[in-house]
Amino acid sequence: MPVIKRAPIPQGSFLERYQDEGSYADCYVAKLPGHVSQADFVTAFYTTGLFRLERRILSVFARRPSSDDEAAELARGERDSFAAWQVEQRSDNELLLCDFSGRTRSWLMTEPVDAGAASSGTLLRFGSAVVPRTDPASGERSLGPVFGALLGFHKMYSRLLLRAACARLRTD
Repeated sequence: MPVIKRAPIPQGSFLERYQDEGSYADCYVAKLPGHVSQADFVTAFYTTGLFRLERRILSVFARRPSSDDEAAELARGERDSFAAWQVEQRSDNELLLCDFSGRTRSWLMTEPVDAGAASSGTLLRFGSAVVPRTDPASGERSLGPVFGALLGFHKMYSRLLLRAACARLRTD
């Protein structure tokens, strides 16, 4: 199983602007051998058992149902909404989704690594951004106490999601 590491947000990526604007933003990376397409990564990510659980929760509590077929359609560029998210930006190797509240972003990116036949592969990147709210009275921007309390869980969950996607890609 590949090592999941926290990494800098790539310069020029869709996620970079959120970091530059003062939002919380993170990036986790794993390297798999061989070529992994963006569509395969997105499909694998959103159809893991762990993410299916999140989708089930969103279906019940946010009334935002989704299916594995819809995840595959999103990955192929055939749909611009999925569960609680809307496509904000898309390219051949990146996907940036915005949640229905407008506060969070989910980002997936593939990057080929060609450092010789023995170490070539694909970097799989997963990241998030949380946009601060502006207090109308004070004008101060804050992520709020709930995000602060859940940050440790968020970091662990992000690593688990990327690990689950890697495992799914290795078995498909």
